[in-house]
Amino acid sequence: MSSLAARMYGVIRRPRATFAAVLPTSSWAPVLVATTTITFVCAIGFLTTGVGRQALVDQWERTATAFGQQVDDASYAQMEERADSGSVGALYAAATALASGPLLVLAVASALFAVLNRRTNRRASFRELLTVVAYAGVILALRQVIAVPIDYVRESISSPTTLIQFFSMFDEASPIARFLAVIDLFVIWWIVVLAIGVSLLYQRPARSLALAFAGAYVALALLAALAMAVSGGTA
Repeated sequence: MSSLAARMYGVIRRPRATFAAVLPTSSWAPVLVATTTITFVCAIGFLTTGVGRQALVDQWERTATAFGQQVDDASYAQMEERADSGSVGALYAAATALASGPLLVLAVASALFAVLNRRTNRRASFRELLTVVAYAGVILALRQVIAVPIDYVRESISSPTTLIQFFSMFDEASPIARFLAVIDLFVIWWIVVLAIGVSLLYQRPARSLALAFAGAYVALALLAALAMAVSGGTA
């Protein structure tokens, strides 16, 4: 695959063949820069609109109440004032891009390097793992591209691709609703693509790796829902 754009499209269309092509080069920096930039541009583009700024305020309020903090009129007004500041939107967009880009790639690659290199006969280099995780991040960048126009119509900054969108009958304050609000369909897709790349490195079945990764994801979602329930939040 001759171009970065073609390789990024390949992750979406044919991940196994794409990983087989990019792993010998172990070139992870260009795709990481590209996906991080896409995420930042999508986020800052949304937050520069009035709808985006109001959605950010509403997200702050929901997060605060989910963890048991009361938001009165004065606090809400302060949130609106902060959101109207262009620097806050830029910082939020940058934090989102860094968290779902370089920080996530380094964290996941480090965890896989520590666990799989110890438990398998095949030892992958850290650079190879960075390449797999960075290219898998194309799926998360695609989520941002798709989410922004939907969020604008919904006037919300929360992900439109979580399972809670399909189970609106649940009370938002219920533990099951909080759990479903964490499970994102694009993250599941990302897990599958990540498992395919890792399976090529370690010569292990992609299905078993995907199930293991998904199990860890579900466990983290349960912990997040439990943390909100224990904190006494009401939304």
